[in-house]
Amino acid sequence: MAGLNNQTNSQTRLSLVSSVYTKSQVTQIRLRIHIPKYYLQVPVISQLISVYGLVVNITKALLQPNVDGEGYFDIELRGTAPQICSGLAYLESLNLRIVGKPNADGDGWFC
Repeated sequence: MAGLNNQTNSQTRLSLVSSVYTKSQVTQIRLRIHIPKYYLQVPVISQLISVYGLVVNITKALLQPNVDGEGYFDIELRGTAPQICSGLAYLESLNLRIVGKPNADGDGWFC
């Protein structure tokens, strides 16, 4: 059962990544990452950059450490498909809620 779960998670991560012709081709996705209060002091975004080699653009954020509940980051991730999939696996390992965001600029990519 765990094998099926891992396969499903991998397929979900891949569905967030645009069609890529080669593993070395750079692509980008937009996400909203919901951050529970207990992760507000954890360098989640920094890990995506330093460990997974992703370029991260934070387009919007709402983090309120004195309020019960969660905050969020709207981010754009840029990297190769394997880098993005590894970064998404890291976020999933933290049990963060990840939501794909449509592209408001109309440049053709959607996550």
